[in-house]
Amino acid sequence: MNMDDTMVREALKADMDAKGIDLDATQSILADLNAGLYDGITAVEASGVPPVDGVSIVPASAAMSYTVPVSVARERLAAFGLGLPPGAVVNGAIATLDRAALEDLGERLYPVTAWGVLNGGSATSYADSKKNGSIGPGVFDAVQVGFNLLAPLCEGKPKGVTPAYVNPDGSPGESFLILKMRAALLRAARYAERFGKPERPALPFFQMTSDGTDAQLTEAYARYASHPWIAPLIALSGTDPTRPRSARQPLLAAFTHSSEGKPRRIFDKAYGRNDSAIALPGGHGQSFRVLASIYRNLLADGYRYAYIGNVDNVGYYPDPAELAVMALSGAEAAFEFSWRTPVDIKGGVLVTTTDGRRTVADIGQAISFDRVKALEAAGERVLFNCATGLFDLTRLVPRLDDIARRLPVRVSDQDKDSGRYSQAEQSTWEVVGLLDAPLGFAVEKGERFIAAKLLAETVLASGAVVASGVAAGTVALPADVAATAAMMSQGLRAVLAGPCGLRLNNGVWVPA
Repeated sequence: MNMDDTMVREALKADMDAKGIDLDATQSILADLNAGLYDGITAVEASGVPPVDGVSIVPASAAMSYTVPVSVARERLAAFGLGLPPGAVVNGAIATLDRAALEDLGERLYPVTAWGVLNGGSATSYADSKKNGSIGPGVFDAVQVGFNLLAPLCEGKPKGVTPAYVNPDGSPGESFLILKMRAALLRAARYAERFGKPERPALPFFQMTSDGTDAQLTEAYARYASHPWIAPLIALSGTDPTRPRSARQPLLAAFTHSSEGKPRRIFDKAYGRNDSAIALPGGHGQSFRVLASIYRNLLADGYRYAYIGNVDNVGYYPDPAELAVMALSGAEAAFEFSWRTPVDIKGGVLVTTTDGRRTVADIGQAISFDRVKALEAAGERVLFNCATGLFDLTRLVPRLDDIARRLPVRVSDQDKDSGRYSQAEQSTWEVVGLLDAPLGFAVEKGERFIAAKLLAETVLASGAVVASGVAAGTVALPADVAATAAMMSQGLRAVLAGPCGLRLNNGVWVPA
């Protein structure tokens, strides 16, 4: 390994190696950073927010419908050996499908659809007290009992295997991954029930892990294979998500904070300890490179569509209505968005740029939070990225190398319990700006975006401000956050009782 000892001491190298950090990749990015290669990557200049027009951005609520020329629909569906579903209403040359008809059609596409998660992150930032404290004045105080319950269960673990909710009796719930696997398996089992077992597994699971999470995830999946929420559905559907197609993302080291000036160095004082680095994924945008072989193999194996989403969103699971619209529209990709709420402070927003294109700008990295607030003050309803994408593999696979090369690398400062440092990341969702005509789905946050960028959000969505022991009224949430928390809590209950097939029994969620 060719590394400059004047920049990186042997003790720091040993620490980086022990933490699974890719030393060569880190040095390469650091050299490019100090050479100014990322200086031209500026904040996104947002001129406004795209409208929900029913064409380029399709409302995807319970009242969802989609209209398409009959000839176009028949031609596109013929590629799958399908026709218009019985529920489609044909009026002359136009066909209209309501959500029931779209779901009927989309369920028939399960055997040509895979779903995956971005599973490389640990729960470090998620349970960081400084980050959680930034959610808003008074909020952290209101959720602190629930936070203290779950935080120890997150330490040093992949986020996906940590509790996704708190039961009404105050006990920790099942993990994000258990919920996702169960929701997808119920859909695969429904296909087998309606049409018989397909020639290839319906809705197979794939993932991007990291060197920091892969081993623990493998251990968790070995346990999940016999989990009572999962095992019977594996047998029924013929699909086994505990044996995923998997690829590992390399870990990078954090760099020094911008306040320390240039040249940047590898950050070496994690938690105040000398020669101690911080291991970080290089952003989920690396997935287009890391998962390239998986996408190519899925296409070769007969899969046409691939969902990808963040593991921490309980509302993310394969939606048959969206699949149907993808097939009918011929779109190369689709992404979910919901109206931004007060707790949506970490993630991306959909904007129109000054050159008329659309992209997802990550708050803090690509667009300032002040600019987001200014757009809202000007009357815009900002669409927040739900971190869920749906790709047509016949269109994605030929562009994988180009996308991996063109996604910008953004360097942002961080101030966390572990120290003040900077990190280099590629955001998955800036791919929107690289596509010619991406489709958007405007979803209800309480149905499809019950995300938990911060542990405080998991507590809020669980209704655990009261359930975990804080007497009602003792610590009041700010009114706008309280309204969002009520909506998220209602949505979580609906997802658990609906897509996840659970019911409440003495204050604990169990299989229905």
